[in-house]
Amino acid sequence: MKKTVFLTAMVATAFITLASCDNDNDSTAAKYITVSTSIGDMTRVATNDDGSQSFENGDQISVFAWTGNATVAPAAAERVVDNAINTLDNKVWKATPQMLWKDMTSTHYFIGVYPKFDAAVADLTKAAYALDPANQEKADMLVAVNSKGMKASENPVLLSFDHVMAQLTVNLSFRTQFGGAAKVTAVNAVGMADKATVNLLTKAVTADATQTTVSLGVTETNKSYRSIVVPQTGFKQIDIVIDGKTFTYTHANEISLASGKQTVVNLIVGRDEITLGSVNINPWGTGETLNGDALD
Repeated sequence: MKKTVFLTAMVATAFITLASCDNDNDSTAAKYITVSTSIGDMTRVATNDDGSQSFENGDQISVFAWTGNATVAPAAAERVVDNAINTLDNKVWKATPQMLWKDMTSTHYFIGVYPKFDAAVADLTKAAYALDPANQEKADMLVAVNSKGMKASENPVLLSFDHVMAQLTVNLSFRTQFGGAAKVTAVNAVGMADKATVNLLTKAVTADATQTTVSLGVTETNKSYRSIVVPQTGFKQIDIVIDGKTFTYTHANEISLASGKQTVVNLIVGRDEITLGSVNINPWGTGETLNGDALD
Protein backbone atom coordinates (compact mmCIF):
# COMPACT_ATOMS: atom_id res chain seq x y z
CA MET A 1 0.00 0.00 0.00
CA LYS A 2 1.34 3.45 -0.85
CA LYS A 3 2.31 5.59 2.11
CA THR A 4 0.80 8.88 0.88
CA VAL A 5 -2.63 9.16 2.44
CA PHE A 6 -4.81 11.88 4.04
CA LEU A 7 -5.98 13.55 0.82
CA THR A 8 -9.56 14.72 0.23
CA ALA A 9 -11.34 11.42 0.41
CA MET A 10 -14.33 10.16 2.26
CA VAL A 11 -15.96 7.10 0.74
CA ALA A 12 -14.52 3.90 -0.71
CA THR A 13 -16.80 1.65 -2.74
CA ALA A 14 -16.52 -2.11 -2.88
CA PHE A 15 -18.76 -4.40 -4.86
CA ILE A 16 -19.55 -7.94 -3.78
CA THR A 17 -20.27 -9.95 -6.90
CA LEU A 18 -21.85 -13.32 -6.76
CA ALA A 19 -20.63 -16.47 -8.45
CA SER A 20 -22.65 -19.65 -8.25
CA CYS A 21 -20.92 -22.98 -7.80
CA ASP A 22 -23.80 -25.29 -8.69
CA ASN A 23 -27.28 -25.04 -10.18
CA ASP A 24 -28.58 -21.43 -10.18
CA ASN A 25 -32.15 -22.70 -9.93
CA ASP A 26 -31.47 -24.43 -6.62
CA SER A 27 -33.00 -22.11 -3.98
CA THR A 28 -31.47 -23.84 -0.98
CA ALA A 29 -27.89 -24.69 -1.95
CA ALA A 30 -25.14 -22.39 -0.71
CA LYS A 31 -23.43 -20.23 -3.34
CA TYR A 32 -20.04 -18.57 -3.32
CA ILE A 33 -19.68 -14.88 -2.54
CA THR A 34 -16.64 -13.36 -4.21
CA VAL A 35 -15.44 -9.79 -3.85
CA SER A 36 -14.36 -7.38 -6.54
CA THR A 37 -13.83 -3.64 -6.26
CA SER A 38 -14.63 -0.65 -8.41
CA ILE A 39 -13.10 2.41 -6.82
CA GLY A 40 -13.33 5.96 -8.16
CA ASP A 41 -11.98 9.31 -7.02
CA MET A 42 -13.99 9.35 -3.78
CA THR A 43 -11.96 6.63 -2.17
CA ARG A 44 -9.10 6.12 0.21
CA VAL A 45 -6.13 3.92 0.96
CA ALA A 46 -3.45 4.47 -1.71
CA THR A 47 -3.12 7.89 -3.31
CA ASN A 48 -2.19 8.36 -6.95
CA ASP A 49 -0.45 11.36 -8.51
CA ASP A 50 -3.78 12.81 -9.67
CA GLY A 51 -5.26 12.64 -6.16
CA SER A 52 -7.49 9.64 -6.82
CA GLN A 53 -7.15 6.68 -4.49
CA SER A 54 -7.56 2.94 -4.68
CA PHE A 55 -6.96 -0.35 -2.95
CA GLU A 56 -3.68 -2.05 -3.81
CA ASN A 57 -2.46 -5.62 -4.04
CA GLY A 58 -2.15 -7.08 -0.56
CA ASP A 59 -4.77 -4.83 1.03
CA GLN A 60 -7.14 -6.73 3.30
CA ILE A 61 -10.70 -6.14 4.51
CA SER A 62 -12.92 -8.05 6.94
CA VAL A 63 -16.41 -8.99 5.78
CA PHE A 64 -19.39 -10.02 7.92
CA ALA A 65 -22.84 -11.11 6.70
CA TRP A 66 -26.06 -12.24 8.34
CA THR A 67 -29.77 -12.77 7.76
CA GLY A 68 -32.79 -11.86 9.86
CA ASN A 69 -32.92 -8.36 11.35
CA ALA A 70 -30.86 -5.65 9.65
CA THR A 71 -30.77 -3.50 12.79
CA VAL A 72 -29.58 -6.18 15.21
CA ALA A 73 -25.93 -7.18 15.14
CA PRO A 74 -25.79 -10.98 15.22
CA ALA A 75 -23.75 -13.07 17.61
CA ALA A 76 -20.88 -14.99 16.04
CA ALA A 77 -22.87 -18.23 15.84
CA GLU A 78 -25.63 -16.50 13.86
CA ARG A 79 -23.40 -14.96 11.19
CA VAL A 80 -23.44 -16.30 7.66
CA VAL A 81 -19.98 -14.80 7.10
CA ASP A 82 -17.83 -14.14 10.16
CA ASN A 83 -14.70 -12.06 9.63
CA ALA A 84 -13.80 -13.51 6.25
CA ILE A 85 -10.49 -11.89 5.31
CA ASN A 86 -10.56 -10.66 1.72
CA THR A 87 -7.15 -9.97 0.20
CA LEU A 88 -6.69 -8.06 -3.04
CA ASP A 89 -4.58 -10.19 -5.37
CA ASN A 90 -4.00 -8.87 -8.90
CA LYS A 91 -7.30 -6.93 -8.87
CA VAL A 92 -9.25 -9.91 -7.51
CA TRP A 93 -10.45 -10.17 -3.90
CA LYS A 94 -9.81 -13.63 -2.48
CA ALA A 95 -11.63 -14.63 0.71
CA THR A 96 -10.34 -16.79 3.55
CA PRO A 97 -12.43 -18.67 4.47
CA GLN A 98 -14.53 -18.77 1.31
CA MET A 99 -17.77 -16.82 1.74
CA LEU A 100 -21.08 -18.56 1.04
CA TRP A 101 -24.66 -17.37 0.91
CA LYS A 102 -26.87 -19.06 3.48
CA ASP A 103 -29.30 -19.82 0.66
CA MET A 104 -30.60 -18.20 -2.52
CA THR A 105 -33.78 -16.70 -1.06
CA SER A 106 -32.91 -15.06 2.27
CA THR A 107 -32.07 -11.37 2.51
CA HIS A 108 -28.47 -10.90 3.63
CA TYR A 109 -26.91 -7.86 5.33
CA PHE A 110 -23.23 -6.96 5.16
CA ILE A 111 -20.50 -5.15 7.08
CA GLY A 112 -17.03 -4.45 5.68
CA VAL A 113 -14.08 -3.13 7.68
CA TYR A 114 -10.67 -1.82 6.63
CA PRO A 115 -8.11 -2.73 7.85
CA LYS A 116 -9.02 -6.35 8.57
CA PHE A 117 -9.44 -7.65 12.10
CA ASP A 118 -6.63 -9.92 13.26
CA ALA A 119 -8.85 -11.60 15.86
CA ALA A 120 -12.47 -12.67 16.13
CA VAL A 121 -15.02 -9.95 16.93
CA ALA A 122 -17.43 -11.23 19.56
CA ASP A 123 -19.74 -8.19 19.55
CA LEU A 124 -20.13 -6.19 16.35
CA THR A 125 -21.48 -3.24 18.36
CA LYS A 126 -18.32 -3.07 20.51
CA ALA A 127 -15.33 -3.68 18.28
CA ALA A 128 -12.12 -2.63 20.02
CA TYR A 129 -9.93 0.06 18.46
CA ALA A 130 -6.46 1.15 19.59
CA LEU A 131 -4.66 4.01 17.85
CA ASP A 132 -1.13 3.34 16.64
CA PRO A 133 0.23 6.77 15.62
CA ALA A 134 3.21 5.09 13.95
CA ASN A 135 0.94 3.21 11.53
CA GLN A 136 -1.38 5.78 10.01
CA GLU A 137 -2.73 3.49 7.30
CA LYS A 138 -4.09 0.98 9.80
CA ALA A 139 -5.17 3.77 12.13
CA ASP A 140 -7.58 5.10 9.49
CA MET A 141 -10.48 2.73 10.13
CA LEU A 142 -13.13 2.47 7.40
CA VAL A 143 -16.52 0.82 7.92
CA ALA A 144 -19.16 -0.10 5.35
CA VAL A 145 -22.70 -1.27 6.14
CA ASN A 146 -25.27 -2.59 3.69
CA SER A 147 -28.45 -2.60 5.79
CA LYS A 148 -30.86 -2.52 2.84
CA GLY A 149 -30.17 -6.18 2.28
CA MET A 150 -29.44 -8.27 -0.80
CA LYS A 151 -30.37 -11.72 -2.03
CA ALA A 152 -28.03 -14.04 -3.86
CA SER A 153 -29.79 -13.30 -7.15
CA GLU A 154 -29.12 -9.57 -6.77
CA ASN A 155 -25.66 -8.32 -7.51
CA PRO A 156 -23.39 -6.56 -7.05
CA VAL A 157 -23.71 -5.85 -3.33
CA LEU A 158 -22.56 -2.28 -2.73
CA LEU A 159 -20.42 -1.46 0.31
CA SER A 160 -19.66 2.25 0.86
CA PHE A 161 -16.82 2.74 3.32
CA ASP A 162 -16.75 5.80 5.59
CA HIS A 163 -13.95 7.13 7.77
CA VAL A 164 -15.00 6.51 11.37
CA MET A 165 -11.95 8.03 13.03
CA ALA A 166 -11.05 11.73 13.00
CA GLN A 167 -7.95 13.45 11.68
CA LEU A 168 -6.00 16.24 13.41
CA THR A 169 -3.59 18.51 11.53
CA VAL A 170 -1.52 21.22 13.21
CA ASN A 171 0.13 23.81 10.96
CA LEU A 172 2.83 26.05 12.44
CA SER A 173 4.16 29.46 11.53
CA PHE A 174 6.65 31.48 13.55
CA ARG A 175 7.10 35.08 14.61
CA THR A 176 10.30 36.95 13.78
CA GLN A 177 11.81 36.22 17.21
CA PHE A 178 12.77 32.78 15.92
CA GLY A 179 14.67 34.26 13.00
CA GLY A 180 13.22 31.63 10.69
CA ALA A 181 15.28 28.88 12.33
CA ALA A 182 12.84 27.24 14.74
CA LYS A 183 13.51 23.53 15.09
CA VAL A 184 10.43 21.58 16.10
CA THR A 185 11.14 18.24 17.74
CA ALA A 186 7.56 17.26 18.61
CA VAL A 187 3.93 18.31 18.31
CA ASN A 188 1.76 16.55 20.88
CA ALA A 189 -1.99 16.34 21.45
CA VAL A 190 -2.34 16.28 25.24
CA GLY A 191 -5.27 14.84 27.18
CA MET A 192 -6.56 12.65 24.39
CA ALA A 193 -8.12 9.19 24.32
CA ASP A 194 -6.27 6.76 22.05
CA LYS A 195 -8.61 3.80 22.49
CA ALA A 196 -12.28 3.34 21.63
CA THR A 197 -15.05 0.91 20.85
CA VAL A 198 -16.77 1.04 17.47
CA ASN A 199 -20.35 0.03 16.74
CA LEU A 200 -19.84 -1.49 13.31
CA LEU A 201 -23.58 -1.47 12.65
CA THR A 202 -24.05 2.28 13.22
CA LYS A 203 -20.42 3.44 12.73
CA ALA A 204 -20.61 5.22 16.10
CA VAL A 205 -17.33 5.56 18.02
CA THR A 206 -17.14 5.69 21.83
CA ALA A 207 -13.84 7.06 23.14
CA ASP A 208 -12.22 5.45 26.16
CA ALA A 209 -12.19 7.50 29.36
CA THR A 210 -8.43 7.11 29.81
CA GLN A 211 -6.43 10.01 28.41
CA THR A 212 -2.87 10.11 27.14
CA THR A 213 -0.58 12.15 24.88
CA VAL A 214 -0.57 11.45 21.15
CA SER A 215 2.45 12.55 19.12
CA LEU A 216 1.51 13.84 15.67
CA GLY A 217 3.49 12.64 12.68
CA VAL A 218 5.56 14.97 10.53
CA THR A 219 3.89 16.06 7.30
CA GLU A 220 6.40 18.84 6.63
CA THR A 221 9.31 19.39 9.01
CA ASN A 222 8.84 22.43 11.28
CA LYS A 223 5.60 23.33 9.50
CA SER A 224 2.87 20.69 9.51
CA TYR A 225 2.00 17.70 11.72
CA ARG A 226 -0.86 15.22 11.44
CA SER A 227 -2.41 12.07 12.85
CA ILE A 228 -5.54 9.99 12.74
CA VAL A 229 -7.16 10.33 16.18
CA VAL A 230 -10.15 8.93 18.05
CA PRO A 231 -13.30 11.11 17.74
CA GLN A 232 -13.93 12.62 21.16
CA THR A 233 -14.99 15.61 23.22
CA GLY A 234 -13.02 17.64 25.74
CA PHE A 235 -9.73 17.92 23.82
CA LYS A 236 -8.11 21.36 24.30
CA GLN A 237 -4.30 21.22 24.55
CA ILE A 238 -1.50 21.08 21.98
CA ASP A 239 2.18 21.13 22.99
CA ILE A 240 4.94 22.16 20.57
CA VAL A 241 8.51 21.31 21.56
CA ILE A 242 11.07 23.69 20.03
CA ASP A 243 14.76 23.54 20.86
CA GLY A 244 13.97 21.69 24.09
CA LYS A 245 11.32 24.17 25.25
CA THR A 246 7.63 23.26 25.36
CA PHE A 247 5.12 25.80 24.08
CA THR A 248 1.56 25.01 25.14
CA TYR A 249 -1.60 26.08 23.35
CA THR A 250 -4.85 25.60 25.27
CA HIS A 251 -8.08 26.34 23.46
CA ALA A 252 -10.76 28.22 25.40
CA ASN A 253 -13.31 25.59 24.43
CA GLU A 254 -12.85 22.04 23.23
CA ILE A 255 -11.32 21.41 19.82
CA SER A 256 -13.80 19.36 17.83
CA LEU A 257 -12.66 15.91 16.74
CA ALA A 258 -15.54 14.38 14.80
CA SER A 259 -15.88 11.04 13.07
CA GLY A 260 -15.01 11.29 9.39
CA LYS A 261 -13.77 14.87 9.65
CA GLN A 262 -10.40 16.58 9.59
CA THR A 263 -9.70 19.31 12.12
CA VAL A 264 -6.96 21.74 11.05
CA VAL A 265 -5.41 23.96 13.72
CA ASN A 266 -3.21 26.81 12.48
CA LEU A 267 -0.91 28.18 15.19
CA ILE A 268 1.44 31.17 15.18
CA VAL A 269 4.28 30.53 17.61
CA GLY A 270 6.23 33.31 19.31
CA ARG A 271 8.90 33.23 22.01
CA ASP A 272 6.35 34.17 24.66
CA GLU A 273 3.00 33.19 23.22
CA ILE A 274 1.11 31.04 20.76
CA THR A 275 -1.61 32.73 18.74
CA LEU A 276 -4.41 30.76 17.16
CA GLY A 277 -4.73 31.59 13.49
CA SER A 278 -7.80 29.45 12.79
CA VAL A 279 -9.42 26.09 13.37
CA ASN A 280 -10.93 24.46 10.29
CA ILE A 281 -13.26 21.51 10.72
CA ASN A 282 -13.37 19.62 7.44
CA PRO A 283 -15.13 16.46 6.27
CA TRP A 284 -11.80 15.49 4.66
CA GLY A 285 -12.58 18.62 2.56
CA THR A 286 -13.74 22.18 3.30
CA GLY A 287 -15.54 23.29 6.44
CA GLU A 288 -16.11 26.06 8.96
CA THR A 289 -13.43 28.31 10.49
CA LEU A 290 -13.06 29.40 14.12
CA ASN A 291 -10.74 32.26 15.15
CA GLY A 292 -9.18 33.23 18.48
CA ASP A 293 -5.93 33.56 20.38
CA ALA A 294 -4.29 32.30 23.55
CA LEU A 295 -1.14 32.84 25.59
CA ASP A 296 1.58 30.29 26.23
